[in-house]
Amino acid sequence: MTALDAGTAPATGLTAAQVAAARERGETNTVRSAVSRRYWTILRANLFTLFNNFLYAIGLSLLAMGRTKDAVVSVGLGVLNSLIGSIQEIRAKQKLDRLKLLHRAPCRVVRDGIEQDVEPEDIVRGDLIRVTAGDQIVVDGPVTAGDRLEVDESSLTGEPDPVLKQAGDRLHSGTVVVGGSAHQTAELVGADSDVGALTAKAKAWNPDPTPLQALIDATVRLIMLTVALMSAAVLANAALKGLSLVEVIQTAAVLSGLVPYGLFFLITISYAVGAAAIARRGALIQQISAVESLCSVDVLCTDKTGTLTTGSMRLERIEALDGHDPADVRQSLSVAVEAMTTRNHTVVALARALPAPSSTALEQVAFSPQRRWSAVSGPDRGYVLGAVEALSAAFPAEAHLRMYDTLDDLTRQGLRVLLFAATTDPAAGFLDAGRTPVLPQLTPLALIALRDDLRDGVAETLAELRAGGVAVKVISGDDPRTVAAVAAGLGLHADDPATGADLDAMTPAAFDDAVARGTVFGRVSPATKERMVDSLRRQGRYTAMIGDGVNDIPSLKKAHVGIALGSGNSVACDAADVVLLDDSFTALSPAQRQGRRIVTGIATSMYLYLARVSTSILIILGVAILGLGFPYEPAQAALVLFTVGLPTMLLTAWAEAERPDPGLVGSLARFVVPAAIVTALYGVGVYAVLYRFVMDLPDKRLPDHLVARFEEFTGLLSTNATFTEQAATVVAQTGLTVFTSFAGFLLILLLKPPARIFASWTPVSRDKRPAILVTALIAAFCGILATPVLANYFGLLPDVAAFAVAAMALPLWFLTLSAVWRHHLLPRMLGFHRPPTRAAATG
Repeated sequence: MTALDAGTAPATGLTAAQVAAARERGETNTVRSAVSRRYWTILRANLFTLFNNFLYAIGLSLLAMGRTKDAVVSVGLGVLNSLIGSIQEIRAKQKLDRLKLLHRAPCRVVRDGIEQDVEPEDIVRGDLIRVTAGDQIVVDGPVTAGDRLEVDESSLTGEPDPVLKQAGDRLHSGTVVVGGSAHQTAELVGADSDVGALTAKAKAWNPDPTPLQALIDATVRLIMLTVALMSAAVLANAALKGLSLVEVIQTAAVLSGLVPYGLFFLITISYAVGAAAIARRGALIQQISAVESLCSVDVLCTDKTGTLTTGSMRLERIEALDGHDPADVRQSLSVAVEAMTTRNHTVVALARALPAPSSTALEQVAFSPQRRWSAVSGPDRGYVLGAVEALSAAFPAEAHLRMYDTLDDLTRQGLRVLLFAATTDPAAGFLDAGRTPVLPQLTPLALIALRDDLRDGVAETLAELRAGGVAVKVISGDDPRTVAAVAAGLGLHADDPATGADLDAMTPAAFDDAVARGTVFGRVSPATKERMVDSLRRQGRYTAMIGDGVNDIPSLKKAHVGIALGSGNSVACDAADVVLLDDSFTALSPAQRQGRRIVTGIATSMYLYLARVSTSILIILGVAILGLGFPYEPAQAALVLFTVGLPTMLLTAWAEAERPDPGLVGSLARFVVPAAIVTALYGVGVYAVLYRFVMDLPDKRLPDHLVARFEEFTGLLSTNATFTEQAATVVAQTGLTVFTSFAGFLLILLLKPPARIFASWTPVSRDKRPAILVTALIAAFCGILATPVLANYFGLLPDVAAFAVAAMALPLWFLTLSAVWRHHLLPRMLGFHRPPTRAAATG
């Protein structure tokens, strides 16, 4: 970093030449948005995954061979899934970019002696910036000239009281001026500023996989490994038997279809629908997987100042002390407040509640966090407003004892209590000979109780979350007693608040224990707050963090789900996964319920998807072992839309909001393994019976027009196989596809049984919509079989023998699978099933 150019004076600021030179050196205040990725980055991340690239290669090969239909079937779902994910992320980016514009007010700088407005990113190092009440500090640098400033640094420290700044004191980016007017010299700009450094931390695009995503990812990797091994076997078989290139590519297309990219499609659609529903409630989902993550949260950490509370104060009551007349006290307080030029949150609240004619103070001492009091003196006497403990040394001990009971009662109600006092000697002042603030002897007049207003819906939302099993922890940079009072008002256990200093002094084990057990934490630094979230994660908790300030950014990034308020710091909004656009907590509970509905629906869908994939793999292996060729056509793989795709989308939409099942993996295994084994056994039997039936026909010479029909239908006839083998393969494939399709329909009824006859896996469901769905799907599939064009498209040959064998196998399959589930036959065979105890059996 180069030194500031000489010759810069507060009166004139930089010259145009100096500004141009600073820009040439790159010393501007430009910081790239943290999470709002570029459009190409979003598209590339979604469209060009490893799996999609594999699909593209297969699709291009099929297109080159003129197999357009097979190419569309093989690639279509994967690309559509990726496009939907891209569109959702792009929409979130656009909403976020529009949201950021609300926080980007112009700044006033002095250049060439002229004050002018510039955008924050146009400020350069060395600029002279004029800051007044209401301005946000956008760079780091000292106060150069002007009046003293009162600065709200709660976004950095969590401390709600403003800090007094004068010439030479440093201003930090991200803070807000609440009083005074002065000039600031820009020293640290862009990535070098405090906010810039936090922005750099927020830039990292490292979203955590959700629990469901992790499970699906592991499952898909296992399936892809299986498919890769099977593909290698196909290539080896092609090399040994001399299969045609068309046959090899089509087989690869079928094998690639075993990877449940339809499940990815379902998740993406569900997330997009959920995000849209949540957005209508006032929450912008920036990271699409946050829709699911919200339902997995079991501990919610939240900031206090500006998050749980609005950051403003409201006068609750005035308790006159020692027999002072309440009306006189109220009048004196209103006159004193009106004379105060410092307009912090407390003074604004009192001025709003106690209007008074304008008055002028002869002497005034502004509030500072170090003194914790402010004072004004007029023609008659002086008045002081401040913390009780800060003023207690200026009045007799017995006066303090008399107010103790009232003070304790007000504090227990979650109120912020200040003492209003008057000078005992009307002529006493508040400044000594060196103009240093001092306290003269005081007479207590009243306790002033203020309430930091909670945001609408906070109490109800947190109560609902806690009832749903979510622990709530309030972590703030504010005084622990104040934090505890707010937490107590929300119904949280706040008897023993811990401080950041206490936590920092603990051993790692004690730290983890305190974080796990505690509810209220005060005087916590941003680094400690981040460490606390990390501790909860290491202990296996699924965390969410709510914040609004710069100081919350590290913990927002560390949490599984970062939630920011829309009115908060723009960089905090950038870093968050979810933004509450209206600052309303009421969007959280519906968002969590929506997430739970989606997770329940997707989990239900996984039963069907994995059963279908596992069945197909076992059938391919079984047919290969029998040496009967390959059992599927690429077009037949598209029928998964009827047997799995459409049903799972509707089952997801109809799902109830339930807590995620921690035993999902075991439950999937108990359902999928028997379903896949039994269905595959019957499917291979259907294929083998039909194949041998055609091969054993007495007259293997068929009319030429039927031969032409087979050639047109299959496209697989070659010199490597006889016509009879081709015919046997087509008939067997048709019978197998019909059988597995109807078995897939019935599997829906077994998963969501409408009557006791289907209740072998789970109890009867009150929801009859799945039964209506199955009826409609069966009708649609029969329509496909009866329509030559559609049957031809899906590779189904209208053959009476194929339909008859499939129809005979279905009842036997249903009875066998029902018996396996009802009597736990497979776990018994494997030795995993524990028979019920006598008490359980008889009782």
